[in-house]
Amino acid sequence: MAKRIKISFLGGTGEIGKNMTAIEHGEDIIVVDAGLTFPDNVETPGIEYIIPDYSYLISNRSKIRGIFITHGHEDHIGALPFLLRDLDVPVYGSPLALGILESKLKEFKIEKYTLYPVEDRDVIPAGKMSVEFVRVTHSIAGSYALAIWTPKGTIFMTGDFKIDHTPIDGKPTDLTRIAQIGEEGVLLLMADSTNVEKPGYSMSESNVFKALDSLFVQNKDKRIIVATFASNVHRVQQIINCAVLHDRKVAFAGRSLQKIAEIAVDLNELHYPEDAVIDIDKIGKYDLDKLCIICTGTQGEPMSALTRMSENEFPKLEVGEYDTVLMSSSAIPGNEKTIFGVINNLNKRGAEVIYHALAEIHSSGHACREELKMIFSLLKPKFFIPVHGEYRHLKQHKELAMEMGIGASRIFIPQNGNSVEVDDSGIRVGCNVPYGQTLFDGKYLVEDVNGLIGDRKALATNGCVICTVFIDPEATQEPVVVARGINIPDEVRDEILEDVKSEVATGKLKEAGMDNAKQYVRKLLSKRIQKRLDKRPVIVPIIFE
Repeated sequence: MAKRIKISFLGGTGEIGKNMTAIEHGEDIIVVDAGLTFPDNVETPGIEYIIPDYSYLISNRSKIRGIFITHGHEDHIGALPFLLRDLDVPVYGSPLALGILESKLKEFKIEKYTLYPVEDRDVIPAGKMSVEFVRVTHSIAGSYALAIWTPKGTIFMTGDFKIDHTPIDGKPTDLTRIAQIGEEGVLLLMADSTNVEKPGYSMSESNVFKALDSLFVQNKDKRIIVATFASNVHRVQQIINCAVLHDRKVAFAGRSLQKIAEIAVDLNELHYPEDAVIDIDKIGKYDLDKLCIICTGTQGEPMSALTRMSENEFPKLEVGEYDTVLMSSSAIPGNEKTIFGVINNLNKRGAEVIYHALAEIHSSGHACREELKMIFSLLKPKFFIPVHGEYRHLKQHKELAMEMGIGASRIFIPQNGNSVEVDDSGIRVGCNVPYGQTLFDGKYLVEDVNGLIGDRKALATNGCVICTVFIDPEATQEPVVVARGINIPDEVRDEILEDVKSEVATGKLKEAGMDNAKQYVRKLLSKRIQKRLDKRPVIVPIIFE
């Protein structure tokens, strides 16, 4: 019997971030996106980023015909510097997505890679399958949906999208081509679920300009600082246009923003007069009311330009009552406390802060319910799988699909590690594939995740006690106890030192040897501290003979 299409969900389902999907037919696999997610500092303290476990792809490397990128956001390309260390396969995507990716590959010192830029409606052969890039609008230029042509039927993946009829670059979602694909027949639709809970339509990006222009007029006597996502080239374009209109010079604050702006200019995705943008080091030459600073930090990221400004730690400028800060973004769920902390700090320094709740200076890059309904109507898929969202989003999207006439038995809500097999006769749950998450501390893989994270949580919760001990009873050096992150009263410290001295005097520690002495001292301190303080700090014995 002819093989069905197998779809394996390696990341991005039941969560926001680290999107990665493998689509397989016979001896051919195509990979769609390879993203990362940024960690929760409570659950994974100190971790830089998390990527999907891609061991399934390594095990099937000979079948992989290419990696197809829907757009250049980190949650869709961020894992590629790691994946391309292990896999020598071509990557296809828009010029901007590949420009951002190539910059990351150079940063990670990846020298061997093959990148193929695509244009609207390009079709790429991939073994017995092929992939068509269908233009969509999103919060980054160069975004695509994918029509995947297989021997069993067409799979349509929307990627992250919205239906914006008046985008900044004049390139709206290609509804004509989407309708044509729908007429030709779609076996399976996999669609963005991010904004399924929001009724109506998403606001057009072009509407943001009107709000920005009004705020520039209202704050004509102040310096204006606008925070936005570095990758939102269209938003950056509108801010520059507004600044030029109001006779202000623009300066970029933030390394990632500067880098993406340079890439976008080179690719003709960002346009401005030659003298419109100045170096951040030269802003001192201009009156404050003649400046517009575009910066990163909309989510309160600790090292971002705006966060450092709020803490008076940004070396290029000092925020004060002469500033109006525009937060041209919405809060990613979970970041609210951090964001409002930055806003509070800016307010304390005298700056006025205007954010999404106060003015429409942000437009979501994701489709709302009426736009999602339009996609169902145009494509008329036989089967449906909601993706790109937490479980509540996927469930809501399933219910919307049922409203649009797709039976519950023809809808599957996936979780990471699931695989499904689909053909015209039905959609079936297959065997699970290896899945999970890979953590990076800096640029290095964390091998012992439980050990590292466990130690960091213990340090954060209970602190650390270092005890230096000379185990020779004849030694004249006294034991020393140093506490970090835990309060040890003097009387408890004295008790600990007496415990250690008593054990040294018996000669037991010397007889036990260095390694056993470490364990003995660790248990001794743990018992005393738990009994007296009800704490379990990390104990670090340092033993000398």
